[in-house]
Amino acid sequence: MNSFFNIDSTIAAAGEKALEAASASFARIDEIRAYNQEKVLAAFIKNSVTESHFTESTGYGYGDRGRDVLDSVLADCVGAEDSLIRHSLTCGTHTLGVALFGLLRPGDTMLCVTGTPYDTIHSVIGIKGSGMGSLKDFGVTYKQVDLLPDGTVDLDGIEKALEEKVAMVYIQRSRGYSLRPSLGVEDIEKIAKIVRNKSDAVIMVDNCYGEFVERTEPVSHGADIIAGSLIKNPGGGIAKCGGYIAGRADLVEKCSYRMTTPGLGREVGPSLGQTRGLFMGLFNAPHIVGEALKTAVFAASLFEQLGYETTPHSSEKRVDIIQALKLCNSETLIAFCQGMQKGAPIDSNVCPEPWDMPGYDNQVIMSAGAFTGGSSIELSSDAPLREPFAVWMQGSLNFDSGKVGIMLAAQEIFKRGLLK
Repeated sequence: MNSFFNIDSTIAAAGEKALEAASASFARIDEIRAYNQEKVLAAFIKNSVTESHFTESTGYGYGDRGRDVLDSVLADCVGAEDSLIRHSLTCGTHTLGVALFGLLRPGDTMLCVTGTPYDTIHSVIGIKGSGMGSLKDFGVTYKQVDLLPDGTVDLDGIEKALEEKVAMVYIQRSRGYSLRPSLGVEDIEKIAKIVRNKSDAVIMVDNCYGEFVERTEPVSHGADIIAGSLIKNPGGGIAKCGGYIAGRADLVEKCSYRMTTPGLGREVGPSLGQTRGLFMGLFNAPHIVGEALKTAVFAASLFEQLGYETTPHSSEKRVDIIQALKLCNSETLIAFCQGMQKGAPIDSNVCPEPWDMPGYDNQVIMSAGAFTGGSSIELSSDAPLREPFAVWMQGSLNFDSGKVGIMLAAQEIFKRGLLK
């Protein structure tokens, strides 16, 4: 690495120790990656995917065979009855909004059981803002069960909250801008069992960042519907945009009417030449997720060597691709993001600065040198400038380049005399 990037010997030595310490975690990641890659290959073969399914459709998009087969492939990959996967879903928040508006009706109550969800969904629900057409504006009541002091889910609190009628139980799998543990499929199953004993509510999971990290997805563990973004895990770094919704067939159908319009649903919507990229991205997703996970483990291991607190710890079981590093102050946080940017394949010459990002209450700094704008399956890091001054990083299309980005982030902190 020093041949190209002139890493200081202090950081280089810590990096070598970090790699050695991460070997057992890497082996676990490779085992799950191989299983999921075989699962995805089997789904492609079962659905007889051919080159003809890549053909572009325009206009209404009636009879788009590739679009319909892609829905079936994704459903098989995640263990669902049915799915929608579309380039026209603009981002994760949009996709979640489509599902929420598709399934909730005026007078319904939505119960979030993982504390306050992350910032960008607040306006969709109506936690903040008014008059924008939020769920609250349409008569949907929002309630939540706060997390326990250690950041875990309050199972007793969920059971108590279900004494009142709710239409939906909403679970955010990943941690957002918090340090609480992300949820694995076993955690989701525990929640689902409590819900099923007390209620017929729809169980919806925001599955962003969790796809292909474990052998199974939440719909195999009691969730009725899951949703996520294609510029995260399931797009494999190839999909240019898009989102997916998967789960019970009747619920997916309802979501399709919100995605387009009642009566038309999934039957319209041209592929516009995007289908090949969605197929190819989905096929590559298990491998790319494995690379991102190795990068996250290495980042945790390196910063543990340098004396910082990490969550999850480098040796912990992974349930999503997010890695949080507690960097203690804003100067170190900014140095991390600016150093990582120097190792990006795209825009390495750019110096990220904190800014007033729409949807957030604090200034946010983001490092992202991605081939696809905003893609967080590519190496990126971001954080609001607020306590506890943690940075959340994720992604990497390949571990070798991701490792360089992490080393350069540590190097920048070292150069500025901020190393803990």
